[in-house]
Amino acid sequence: MAVSLKDPQSLEPAAPTDLKSRAQAAADIASRHAAAVDSAGRFPGEAFEAIKAQRLLGIMLPAALGGEDAGISDVSDVCYRLGQACSSTAMTYAMHQIKTACLMRHRGASAALERLLRRLASEQLLLASSTTEGSSGGNIRSSEAAIEPHDGHITLERRASVISYGAYADGIVTTARRAADADPSDQVLVAFLKSDYTLTRLQGWNTLGMRGTCSEGYTLKASGLADQIVPEPYASVHAQTMVPTSHLLWGSVWAGIAAGAVGRAQAFIRHSVRQNQGQMPPGATQFSHALAALRTLRGLLSGALQGYERHMHDPRALASLEFQSMITLTKVQASELAVATVMAALRTCGLSGYRSDGEFSVERQLRDVLSSPLMINNERILSNLTATALMSALPTSVRD
Repeated sequence: MAVSLKDPQSLEPAAPTDLKSRAQAAADIASRHAAAVDSAGRFPGEAFEAIKAQRLLGIMLPAALGGEDAGISDVSDVCYRLGQACSSTAMTYAMHQIKTACLMRHRGASAALERLLRRLASEQLLLASSTTEGSSGGNIRSSEAAIEPHDGHITLERRASVISYGAYADGIVTTARRAADADPSDQVLVAFLKSDYTLTRLQGWNTLGMRGTCSEGYTLKASGLADQIVPEPYASVHAQTMVPTSHLLWGSVWAGIAAGAVGRAQAFIRHSVRQNQGQMPPGATQFSHALAALRTLRGLLSGALQGYERHMHDPRALASLEFQSMITLTKVQASELAVATVMAALRTCGLSGYRSDGEFSVERQLRDVLSSPLMINNERILSNLTATALMSALPTSVRD
């Protein structure tokens, strides 16, 4: 089905084509508008019209809730395709799927959360994330604002330092302290739809890259039913779903950005060879480095995806030091490899890649991928892992 961007109201459900074709159709739309999204620092509205038209927001949900039973690897592939087209679109899509996975896997017997997920699938609702606030910065295992209960209802007010695409989402999934007298680490996850909350802007989002995620700060004031709280403690949600899906889907976005840069580097070499009677450009040797780094990055993510899929229904395995170290270091390695890949692509293209204009520019990809070591800061991750890593046994063979 052809999607008209001039008439958003004309969007209809996608034809039952395969997931890869639908993802590519959305990526093609995202690619057309990526430069404008970046330059204006605006939400990628056209891309998400296409994503909703292709019914990609609810694919991870089970068929019983109106979804397609897609696995984490399927969602990873969509993130990878979108990452090659528009970084902000891909990251927004990934963050939505992370929150969807948390609600889906830990909703228990909550009727309110089941209704929300059914609406997500049928209406293609977009969920935003609010996990950082106030002085806690990037420490998502600590909350200041607390849930206030009132006869089966709840209220929450929190100063969120970042709510990505909050003004454009149909709902927000947020962490909070379980109660006013609870420790900051005694957290819950709660889902609110747009009719449940108001947002008051605290700060803007004028950044080097990932400009279209519109990750502004807000005061979030929300109210709802107590049943909108995820019944499992956030500590379990964090270890079993939040961390693994975040690192795997973020990594897939970064890999997609890197692949887009490598594709431009390849096109530059081919163009240069044609223009110079078969002579290779000066930076051609860097293309091998870019390609090798991309292959390593894809292999790292593929192995981590397989590891998570193998253990995702085993809470003890997911909570183990071995798995948590592996999945957390996957984020560190993926982000560093993605940056290295784009840098090698830039050196391949030389000044043509350094320019902000032209078909071989990788300037936008470089600015966007530089966010990867900062989402959650790699230094914070490595610092937290150091003490526990000393307790781990070293592998005794290359297959361990």
